[in-house]
Amino acid sequence: MNTTTILLLLVSLLIAAGVSFYQYLYKIKSKSKVTLLLAFLRFISVFGLLLLLINPIISRKTVETVKTPLPIIIDNSASIADLKADKSAMEVFQKLSENKLVTDKFEIQTYQFDTEFLPKDTIDFKGSQTNIDVVAKSIKNIYKNQFFPSVLITDGNQTSGEDYVFGFNPDNKVYPMVVGDTATYLDLRITQLNVNKYAFHKNKFPVEVFLNYAGTKSINTTFKILQGNSVFNEQTIVFSQSKKSATVTLLLPADQVGLQLFKATISSKEQEKNTYNNTKNFAVEVIDQKTEVALISSISHPDLGAIKRSIESNAQRKVTILKPNQINLLTDYNILILYQPNGEFKSVFDQNINAKINTWIITGNDTDYGFLNQNQTYFTFKMSGQKEDYLASFDSQFNLFALDNIGFEQFPPLENPFGAITAMGNITILLTSTIRNIPTNQPLLTFSENQGKRSAFLFGENIWKWRANTYVDKKSFADFDVFLDKTIQYLASNNSRKSLVVNHERFYNSGEGIEITAQYFNKNYEIDEKARLTITVTNTKTKQIKNYDLLRTSNAFKVNLDGLSAGNYSFSVKELNSNATYGSSFEVLDFDIEKQFVNPDWNKLNQLANQTKGKAYLSNQVDTLIKQLLADESYKAIQKTLVKKSPLIDWIWLLVLIAISLASEWFIRKYNGLL
Repeated sequence: MNTTTILLLLVSLLIAAGVSFYQYLYKIKSKSKVTLLLAFLRFISVFGLLLLLINPIISRKTVETVKTPLPIIIDNSASIADLKADKSAMEVFQKLSENKLVTDKFEIQTYQFDTEFLPKDTIDFKGSQTNIDVVAKSIKNIYKNQFFPSVLITDGNQTSGEDYVFGFNPDNKVYPMVVGDTATYLDLRITQLNVNKYAFHKNKFPVEVFLNYAGTKSINTTFKILQGNSVFNEQTIVFSQSKKSATVTLLLPADQVGLQLFKATISSKEQEKNTYNNTKNFAVEVIDQKTEVALISSISHPDLGAIKRSIESNAQRKVTILKPNQINLLTDYNILILYQPNGEFKSVFDQNINAKINTWIITGNDTDYGFLNQNQTYFTFKMSGQKEDYLASFDSQFNLFALDNIGFEQFPPLENPFGAITAMGNITILLTSTIRNIPTNQPLLTFSENQGKRSAFLFGENIWKWRANTYVDKKSFADFDVFLDKTIQYLASNNSRKSLVVNHERFYNSGEGIEITAQYFNKNYEIDEKARLTITVTNTKTKQIKNYDLLRTSNAFKVNLDGLSAGNYSFSVKELNSNATYGSSFEVLDFDIEKQFVNPDWNKLNQLANQTKGKAYLSNQVDTLIKQLLADESYKAIQKTLVKKSPLIDWIWLLVLIAISLASEWFIRKYNGLL
């Protein structure tokens, strides 16, 4: 308290004493006990009220001892049990967390992890994956700006997340307790297999396999890729003490449409402790995406052959060159390329009003622009009879699909009548035109979409010169063919809008998250937040049925089907208000990533310890670790003096005392007839 407050308190004492004296004792001849009691109560009431007005600040000091935190984190993944280290891991965990000397020095805080980092609960060693990186990130967030050690009880075999060695704070020591047998056993392992999930029919798809060997002698191994009983590839790979890894890259044929299951295996005549990691199943969905393209023209031109050859460089495309009067049924084709349309194309345009087939219109010197003005609504043409050469200029802001500039500015000019081309709606420009390096601010190649129907326009003939120029410059047609293929791919995409859109994979690995997302749209094609979506999942072999509700997220509905065993499943998603449904299937492949290991990863955990200036220990060295923690003078308890200041007005009991004093005074005066 400062001097002013003390003076005010003294003055308050005098005022309270003066008021009570004047009220009950001044000029009073006989001073009974009742009078003295009333004077005392008046003194308490007045002094209490004055105290509230002064409201002095009361300070209280407390001393608190803060220990250094010691997080003890145990790996709860299935690999601990597979290495038969679950018992030793629990013994180490309990011995550390219950040691009295350790608990006296440190604030013990226990955690567990597998795919997630959690406070210690039930440890059952059934986690589907190991993510040590999430431990590093969580520890950083929980203990910000603190200096502390950590004990990490694990085998070090991470199956998900980023590299954990450099994820921990290097200023805080980490002491890995390595559990599991560190003896080296001969082991062949398929470490990783990379393959695209989809392939096109009658194409070949790449497969990349990484193989590892643990052992000391040279061995011959056999690597195979099988589909059922058929062997697609077989080769001998030699490993030795100096050659511990190999990479196999090969191409497999996509001969059958649908989901194709394969198995990669590696084996030898030597006996292994763990053969589970010698096999890896994978699957590829082969898609028959044959695109039928009708190239319609009433004239002969070199462009027709160049376009056909370029599009058909993709085996999934077939181009048929037709005259306008040779078209019987437009719906036999996925894309129409209308080359220099004129009056003969009238029936084609009329049929396509109902067929709504995506169209690419290419104009030139033989195009009837009056006919085009009458039969399409994307552009109006005011063309003269004068021919003009138009060079291309690439628009880097184009974003309908990914396409690099293949040197469009260096291509020969396209020829088209001179005139004005005016867009009537929203268009996206890929190429603009220039005349003798002067921009015309007019399109050369554009794309548009209207009510789900896609269209493209190329204003100029002689595109065959572009393909020829590409070959002259690069000795390959590839760049031009990719450009044309992406144009066709855009036009071939089915963009019809459905009210219920479901996204899922055709296959999942067991142990991984199985997530299915869905969106439901109202008639205005807006996401309906009031939709109620359910999913029914059926195991096609056992006929077991499970029902789930899809939960609302920010812009979709989602369900996690974790825990499904390996097998084939069919499912149906239903919107309960409208009864809109979507049905499909997926397969869960028999693959447990936690069973891929024979030994703990001592080298990596030791690297982590060195990175953080800690030390790695084996499970039978827990006493040594305890001695190290107790002997480390870096970690000492800190005494903090806490000063808590509170105003007297917050003390409720003073108000109670004043109320009791006033009430008692009134009651006594009333009882004794003094009122």
